Amino acid sequence: MKVFSKIYVALMITFLYAPVAVMVFFSFNSGSSVWIFDKFSLDWYKGILFDTAMMDGLKHTLTVAVLSASIATVLGTAAAVGITALRKKVTRGFVTTVTNIPMMNADIVTGISLMLLFVFFGKLIGLSESLGFITVLVAHITFNLPYVILSVIPKLRQTDKNLHEAALDLGCTPVQAFFKVVIPSIQTGIFTGFIMSFTLSLDDFVISYFTCGHYQTLPVVIYNMTKKTVKPDVYALSTIVFLTIFVLLILYNIVQTKSEQRRNSRD
Repeated sequence: MKVFSKIYVALMITFLYAPVAVMVFFSFNSGSSVWIFDKFSLDWYKGILFDTAMMDGLKHTLTVAVLSASIATVLGTAAAVGITALRKKVTRGFVTTVTNIPMMNADIVTGISLMLLFVFFGKLIGLSESLGFITVLVAHITFNLPYVILSVIPKLRQTDKNLHEAALDLGCTPVQAFFKVVIPSIQTGIFTGFIMSFTLSLDDFVISYFTCGHYQTLPVVIYNMTKKTVKPDVYALSTIVFLTIFVLLILYNIVQTKSEQRRNSRD
């Protein structure tokens, strides 16, 4: 059985990552062929720097990802504290269920509904263009919030409630006790929520496509480029995005592992 399990895992990994490996391999091809490798070259990576559309898309993506992840982390942490503080289980369960809906909902449904909402309010206040930077930022914050909340709530439940009360007894104000006691206790969950939000925002396409308008993010730019011809510069750019997300996931796993080790050592 162990042999079959290893074969199954190997086949699954090959099936999942073989397309990515081919993309990365041909991103270093000096020619534009997708089946003949001429020689190793970094020309397609250098060409990205001089492609205005790609660089604008990259700038837009990083701007939205950093801002949406930061705002979602602040709002999500505050929401997690509020949800944890609810005394009635029914109310807490209802709020948690409502919070999880954006994660369970299909991206295309979320994207279209947000687009209709933004267009409606845009027409209501007389805007010539309803979609742009603000709309795509709000959309990214919306689907990032649940992930931050779900990352912070378990850390809040693991935190000793007596620590906050002890800080108050020692002369701290509620705000000081929160930032000096609660935040350090849940910082792992906050960091995890930020990394997840940044990663999700970085590679989101469906929701961004419906809400970005003229402010196109990198996945939308790549999609528009593939409508014509797929050139190796798209492979190079996709490789950079893949490696960035891969590194972030490694950091996420490292933080999770260290957090579990600390909790086990305390127990």
